[in-house]
Amino acid sequence: MQDNVRVRFAPSPTGGLHLGGVRTVLFNYLFARQNGGKFILRIEDTDQTRYVPGAEEYIQDCLKWCGIVPDEGPEQGGPYGPYRQSERKAMYRDYAERLVHDGYAYYAFDTPEELDQKRKEVPNFQYGHAFRKEMRNSLSLPHEEVRQLIESGTPYVIRIRMPEDETVTFTDLIRGEVSFQTSQSDDKVLLKADGMPTYHLAVVVDDYLMKITHAFRGEEWLPSAPVHLLLWKYLGWEEEMPRWAHLPLILKPDGNGKLSKRDGARLGFPVYAMNWTDPASGELTPGFREIGFLPEAFINMLAMLGWNDGTDQEIFSVDELVGRFSLGRVNKAGAKFDYEKAKWFNTEWIKKLEGPKLTQLVAIELRKAGVEVSDDQQLSTVIELVKDRCHLLPDFVAQSAYFFRAPDTYDLGAVKPKWTDAKEEFFKAFSGLLLSNKGLSAQELEEKFKEMTQERGFKIGDVMLPYRIMLVGGKFGPAVFDITRLIGEDEAVSRINKALEAIKS
Repeated sequence: MQDNVRVRFAPSPTGGLHLGGVRTVLFNYLFARQNGGKFILRIEDTDQTRYVPGAEEYIQDCLKWCGIVPDEGPEQGGPYGPYRQSERKAMYRDYAERLVHDGYAYYAFDTPEELDQKRKEVPNFQYGHAFRKEMRNSLSLPHEEVRQLIESGTPYVIRIRMPEDETVTFTDLIRGEVSFQTSQSDDKVLLKADGMPTYHLAVVVDDYLMKITHAFRGEEWLPSAPVHLLLWKYLGWEEEMPRWAHLPLILKPDGNGKLSKRDGARLGFPVYAMNWTDPASGELTPGFREIGFLPEAFINMLAMLGWNDGTDQEIFSVDELVGRFSLGRVNKAGAKFDYEKAKWFNTEWIKKLEGPKLTQLVAIELRKAGVEVSDDQQLSTVIELVKDRCHLLPDFVAQSAYFFRAPDTYDLGAVKPKWTDAKEEFFKAFSGLLLSNKGLSAQELEEKFKEMTQERGFKIGDVMLPYRIMLVGGKFGPAVFDITRLIGEDEAVSRINKALEAIKS
C-alpha cells in the first residue's frame, strides 16, 4: 500500500463516454481503493468551442451506473476545488506568465489567417524552433513592439518554448523507461486568446494543486508527455510530479486501429457506456446499459481488456478486482474488443445475479414491452427458469413474457402439416384432466401427460412440441410442465383452446 495515493479521471464534456474512458476510470479507481487513496473526478472544460451541454451530467450518470463514486468532484466537492477547470480560469494565467518571465514560454500574436497561410507554404508545418523566428511572437519582435501589442489589446496566445535538441525521459509504470527528443514536439499553446488554458497547462497545474500522485491515461497521450514533463520542470515542481501509466488502446475486433464509435455502428455493438443523444444533431448512439448489460458485467469485461491477474479466472467482482489489480499485469499492447466475449461476461453475471436486483431489472424490461407483472415472487421463479438462456436483459422479454400473457401468434409451421383430429381430441382430454386435477406438481403433470400419450398411441414428440407452442407460441422455453405449473391450469386450458382455434383456421 502506498501512502496518500490520489488519482483522477479528467474527461472533457464533449459527448458520449467511450468504453476506453470507463476503463481508465476503473483502473484509477481500483488503484485508489487498493491503496486506501482518493479517486477524484475533474471536468476539463477549458475548450469552450467543444463543450456540449449535458455531457458533464452524462459522465456523472455513467460513473453512477458503473458503481464508481468519486471521493472528490463537482458533485461531491472537496478540499482542492473547484473541480471544473472553467471555474479555475483565473489561476492559470499566473502560471503561464511565470513561464514567460522565466524564458520557458512566449507570447504569440499570429492570427488564424497567418497560421493558415504558413501551413499552405510549409508542408507539415510545426510552430517550433525551426519556424518560430519567422512568426509574430515575443521571440521575433522587438520588446517595445510586444509591449505595445499587449497594451493595445491585440489577441495573443502563450506558447511553451520547447528546447531545440534535448532528450526528456520518464519511467512509465506500464512501459518502463520512455524517452523523447524535444525537437520532435512543437511549441504547444498553453494559454489561449480567451484566457482559458489548454489541456497541456491545465493538467499540470491542476495535478500539482490537487496533489495527484499517479496519473493514468490512454497511450494516445504519450506524444504530449515531453511537453508535460518540461512544464513540471519549468514550474519547479519536478519532485511532486505524479507517476504516470499510459494504458494500452482498446482496438477494433480485427486489431487494426483504435475502436471508434463508427466501428460500433458498422459492426452492430455499442462503444459508449450509456445512450448518448447529440443535442445538436439529435443522433442517438447506443450504450451498453440500454442494450442490456449489467454494470457488474461491463466493469468485469473492461478490467479484462488489457489486464489479467495471471490465472485463468475471468469473472471478478469489483471487490475481487480491488484485491487482485496491479499495474504490473497491465499489457503494453492494445487489447482487441470482442463483442461476443463481452456478451459472455454479461451472460455469466446474469447467472450469478440473484434476488430483488435482477427481479427489478427484468420487471423494468417487461414493463417496457407492455407486460405488467404483479407478483414479484412468481417473476423471481420465472427468472430462475429462463436466465441461462439470456445474454442481455431484453432477452428476458422473449424468454419470460409468455408466463404473464398468452401468446398472440403461434409458430405452427411444424404443427399444421401433421395435425389430426386425434391430436385435437388428445388436447381436449388433457384440458379436462388439468381442470379436474388442480394442484398437481410439474412432475405429476408430466407423468399424466405421458400416460395419456401412450394410451392414445402417440409418440411423446407428436404432442409435446404442439403443447409447447400452445403455451409459449414457439419452440423455446423451459420444461413445459414447469410453465404449466406456473401459469396455472385455467390459463393453460385457455391457451390450449385458443391454439386449437388457430390450428383449425
